[in-house]
Amino acid sequence: MKKLILSLLGAAVIFTATAPSTFASEVKLESEVNHVLGTPYLWGGTTVAGFDCTGFILYVMKKFNVYDLPRTSQSQAKVGAPVAKKNLRTGDLVFFNTLGTGISHAGIYIGDNQFAHSSSSKGVRISKLTETYYKDRYITARRVVDEKSYHKMMN
Repeated sequence: MKKLILSLLGAAVIFTATAPSTFASEVKLESEVNHVLGTPYLWGGTTVAGFDCTGFILYVMKKFNVYDLPRTSQSQAKVGAPVAKKNLRTGDLVFFNTLGTGISHAGIYIGDNQFAHSSSSKGVRISKLTETYYKDRYITARRVVDEKSYHKMMN
């Protein structure tokens, strides 16, 4: 019986030492977004004191080593690779025409038809792409995250 217990204990120690880490030091997109939910909207804002839509994107993407994004939504919509709406994956940027003058709003797709963004009326929040307001104003999406950063977002 002692040998069995020692064997099981030894196996547990070896497994724990070789298993991938799941501690809080790993950063996930979901936890980064949740950390700033409710942060107020601030025109030109790029910090937890307040974000505009692209300031929010820049802040979150830096956590995943994506530093080369432009500052405006119109410019961000031109970088990376275009992505069909049906092929969206976590970390893709989504763009909307909210002012009637072309791309004027952006967010980060987080899966399950949802995206995180800084709304001028409600600050950082999660909305659904299927909400009539966003569904009617959706323009395009871009993939700006490489595979390494994508896996960091997911693990």
